[in-house]
Amino acid sequence: MEIDKYIVEVEPGKEAKNGKPSIGPVYRSVFAKDGVPPSVDGLESCWDIFRMSAEKYPNNRMLGRMEVVDGKPGKYVWMTYKEVYERVIILGNAIRSLGIKEGSPCGIYGANCSEWIITMEACNAHGLFCVPLYDTLGAGAVEFVICHSEVQIAFVEEKKIAELIMTFPGATKYLKNIVSFGEVSPQQKKEVEKFGAAIYSWNDFLSLGKDKHFDLPEKKKSDICTIMYTSGTTGDPKGVILSNNSILTLRDSVKRILENVNVALHEKDVYLSYLPLAHVFDRVIEECFINHGASIGFWRGDAKLIVEDLAELKPTIFCAVPRVLERIHTGLQQKIAAGGFLKSTLFNFAYAFKLGNMKKGRKQSEAATMFDRIVFSKIKEGLGGNVRIILSGAAPLASHVEEFFRVVSCAHVLQGYGLTETCAGSFVSLPDRMDMLSTVGPPVPNVDVCLESIPEMGYDALSSRRPCGEICIRGNTLFSGYFKREDLTKEVLVDGWFHTGDVGEWQRNGSLKIIDRKKNIFKLSQGEYVAVENLENAYGLVSVIDSIWVYGNSFESYLVAVVNLNKQAIEQWAEENEIAGDFNSLCTNPKVKQYVLGELTKTGKQKKFKGYEFIKAVHLDPVPFDLERDLITPTYKKKRPQLLKHYQKVIDEMYKNLK
Repeated sequence: MEIDKYIVEVEPGKEAKNGKPSIGPVYRSVFAKDGVPPSVDGLESCWDIFRMSAEKYPNNRMLGRMEVVDGKPGKYVWMTYKEVYERVIILGNAIRSLGIKEGSPCGIYGANCSEWIITMEACNAHGLFCVPLYDTLGAGAVEFVICHSEVQIAFVEEKKIAELIMTFPGATKYLKNIVSFGEVSPQQKKEVEKFGAAIYSWNDFLSLGKDKHFDLPEKKKSDICTIMYTSGTTGDPKGVILSNNSILTLRDSVKRILENVNVALHEKDVYLSYLPLAHVFDRVIEECFINHGASIGFWRGDAKLIVEDLAELKPTIFCAVPRVLERIHTGLQQKIAAGGFLKSTLFNFAYAFKLGNMKKGRKQSEAATMFDRIVFSKIKEGLGGNVRIILSGAAPLASHVEEFFRVVSCAHVLQGYGLTETCAGSFVSLPDRMDMLSTVGPPVPNVDVCLESIPEMGYDALSSRRPCGEICIRGNTLFSGYFKREDLTKEVLVDGWFHTGDVGEWQRNGSLKIIDRKKNIFKLSQGEYVAVENLENAYGLVSVIDSIWVYGNSFESYLVAVVNLNKQAIEQWAEENEIAGDFNSLCTNPKVKQYVLGELTKTGKQKKFKGYEFIKAVHLDPVPFDLERDLITPTYKKKRPQLLKHYQKVIDEMYKNLK
């Protein structure tokens, strides 16, 4: 298949050989066609990014929080790069005064805030590696991460202290010092000290470093910068080791690609920080902003108030996961519908006119300048008025939502793809390319990409018509391995190639479309992975269930299921509860459906499933999954693509009713 100008072939494909699958050509971004570019400015560590920006832009606004006056939101209050730098040095000295040495782990637990970034930079300064404790993992996983990474000191959001104490006494085998981002109550102090650990308020801890001085160690690109634990799909979370070099290389990629498409970052840019810093997506984006001396303002912590936060902060770059954009899209559609016939008619005409011009190749800024002023400017103002780039990541963005924002936001809307193991962005779509709608664009500079055939799924990486297969990535952005799990590392890192487990399809314009998962693990719209077989095994233990097929996809935030009931068990329950009808009618009875859903919820709670692992709707099929309908194999394994095809209308109806 002939590929457009945005990628170049650097190695030919390979036919299947010695039992190994065929591999498609290796492609690289055209912006790196002369070779994977070196670091743009020779920096050695993430500390150098901040240090040099503090020297170059000392009086620029760096970190801002919204001031709350008499319970009401006010203006953003800012710390400059110079002020943050001074605070970082003091904090680093305080950490070292406790005997914490270079190369030690430092936990950070809580929502995004100035203290989070200051702690991160103090770690960077002293060669400590920060271990984010994912805000929604729960006490069990938090305790696992602390013990697995041997965290000695943890910085924690004030309201999360109680949850951290729940990890005692297990965590205190390693965790000896806790620092609150705010205050500490006498009760909390007493509770922590009972387990032989110490706890400090933020200001008290800073006072430990005011009169001390510790030399900053020399740092190398190969040094560990952070270990980010991904929520485990099976078993315990995995610690993804990211070096300074991984983050620096990704930063170089972002810088190079944005410069080449004329939307480069600069010191006047403003970013709303609300996506979890515990995830690599937000972490590397904020590193890019710091690199340019730009400003980072933090949200108030309430998803319902994001639009209000945008209006006050007026960011220039807005990064989001699909769930956030979908929520904003729904709200805007409701406002348009409520505006009356004339306004909605004008909007629809303007939308169709601009979309038509954009599909003809006109730039979004030139496709309908009059309508931008009189119609779409109101939506732009709703996002703060200054947004020039909207970047969506973590899960696929529905095509109708992506198209909507491309037309109405008066900003470039880009969709990216990457994993923690690839240090976030490995692909990103390009501005003013409507033919890249529903794709994740071409690869970024600094990585090579190929597809590996999956014969058992019918995916051929060497197809001349539709090359598709497992996405494999190599380059300096890759992680250094899973912490203390060499076995898992060897499974996914083969001959320098990281096997993502995602299935991609090359498009003629050089962009990639994500079309499937190699294993029965899928991602929901909020970015969480679901190991479906584990859930089915657990839910299948419900006494009235014979078989269950659990379904979810990257465009939805909920799980639904099709259930085969145990005829004898459900008829007995119905009799006991005075519900009449034969088995077929029981399967359509709302009371029966509610009972089954309740039993599934009860099981989920007993198994301590995460919120997104609960079933939100069920369809009860009186006919068991069978060979005749090609829904199972002769060994009774579920054929998931066939199940989806057979129950597609039922699935669509369940999601429609949920909304």
